[in-house]
Formats: sequence, structure tokens, C-alpha cells
Amino acid sequence: MRGAAGLLRLLDGSRDRVQVLAAARDLGMDPELADRVLALLAAGGALDDVPVSTDRALPAGLRARLAPELAAASLAHGDADGGARTLARRQAACVRVHGASRAGLWIAGLLTAEGIGLVISTGPATAQPGQAIPDAPAAPGPSAGQPCTGIPGLAGRPAAQSARGGHPPRRPSLVILADCHRRELPETLCRDRIPHLCASASEAIGVVGPLVLPGRSACLRCLDLTRAERDPAWPLILAQLTGRAAADPAACDAVLAATVAAQATAQALAFIDRGPAAVAVIGGTLELVLPGWEWRRRTWPRHDRCGCRR
Repeated sequence: MRGAAGLLRLLDGSRDRVQVLAAARDLGMDPELADRVLALLAAGGALDDVPVSTDRALPAGLRARLAPELAAASLAHGDADGGARTLARRQAACVRVHGASRAGLWIAGLLTAEGIGLVISTGPATAQPGQAIPDAPAAPGPSAGQPCTGIPGLAGRPAAQSARGGHPPRRPSLVILADCHRRELPETLCRDRIPHLCASASEAIGVVGPLVLPGRSACLRCLDLTRAERDPAWPLILAQLTGRAAADPAACDAVLAATVAAQATAQALAFIDRGPAAVAVIGGTLELVLPGWEWRRRTWPRHDRCGCRR
């Protein structure tokens, strides 16, 4: 293994495998031995080997900005590609965030910062993707500017502007309903078989979930039917939530909104990066109540009287 330390110093990301072996030869190391060391490191999961095509496809500024996100994803999931596959999934994703609450705006900003290819916020005209986090860049990638497919009741200003520009519509990978109690939206999403995640932060309570896989997991109507069986007053409460004026205070401080936004973003990224098996809020919700700040999971089964099974 003589010279192996010099070989390790060459693994700084500036060379591909052929260039590393050539540099090792210049250092006087046997090329076969150098190749063997690289093979042992790769077998042990100690190398981050980013494909050259992926590295060259990203502008230098975007690559530097996403480096912490990709490094964290690579370590968390044990990938040996430096997060390249995770980046590819995120860049191909289109996420629509419906709701201009504090948590909704921060969710949009966090998704943008994490490298989601297209994030569309459907709040007021002044609520743009990435606005929630100071200096958050616009949605990266060549797909930025292309609208998600039009969904009745979900037409946001950014999408409408892009549609007039002639870009083909894109079907959302996921829709996030942030502090949104209009039940016609989830019904439309279920009918169109679009996965959707709920998140809310109000009355000093934060709730993330469920993430609804239409026809496969409990939908929001399943939850309403179950709540109504447990509490006959629930339909009245739901009607009050639906008719709540936008000017009413939500009893949600900045820390609660940020905590809910972070949890909702984590669940959305788990769905995009790893699929439904990695998501904790399919058929369930994560809830915290102030001042405890402790998340707990509540399971919600599909309801027999709900038509979502069909």
C-alpha cells in the first residue's frame, strides 16, 4: 500500500478515475495497486463518485449552492454517487404549494432551496416561490418557468403567466395544501390521481399529513368521516374552518410555522427522493401541540363510507 496516502490526496473531486490513476503513476505508484485501492474504497462505500454528465450539466453557482443538500442526501441514504440520483429526481419534480400562509411560503422556499426543479406557489400575486427564505434563489434547472398542468381551483399566477408564454403544462409530482380547508381541491386531486400532502399551523397546533395517494390510502374525506363519528360537532367545526376570513389571526408564531414547514418539506422530499415507502404520513398525520413541541403520529384508516376506494 506504499503511496496510498498520496493517492487519497488526489481524491478531491477534480479528477475522474482515469485522471486519478494517471496522477498516481506520476507519483510513482503502481497503477494496478492504485486501481485496487480505488476498488476497495468503492466497495466500502467510501467514495462519492458523481457522474461527469451530472456535474457538467449544473452551472457552477447552482452546483455550489446545492452542494450541502447533495452531501446530506448522499450520507443519509448511503449513495455513492454524491447525491446525483437524488438531484435528478428533484430536478425532474414539479411541486405545487397551495396556500399563502406563513408555513406555505416557507415550504415553497425550502423546496426551492433543496433543488426541486419547479416549485409553483398558488397564493396571492405577491407570493412567489422562494420568497419565504431571504435570498432564496429562483427554482433551478431547465424546467423552471414551465407550468404544472391546470387543475380547477389551483390556477396560480405564476402558472397562468407561464401558460401564456406557450410552455407545455406539466403534471405535478405532488401538491401541498398548506392551511387550506377548501374540500373541493382535494376532491379534484383525488379524481385526477395526483398525490397531495396537507400541512397546517394554527391555534398553537401543527399538523403535517396525511399524504394522500388517491385510491391507495386514506383521503381527507376519510379523516372527516372518522372525526364526525368520534365528534358529532365536527361538521360544524369544518364549516367554520372553511369560512374563516383571511384576516383572522391564525395563532401561529414564526417558530411553529417554520417547524411545520420543515416537517412538511421533509415528508415531500422523502416522497420524491425515495417513494411512498419512505413517507411517515401516508395513512397518518404528525402532530404537535404547543408548548410541548413534541411530534406524535396519529393513524387514520380508510373509511368504508368514503368513495375514494373507487
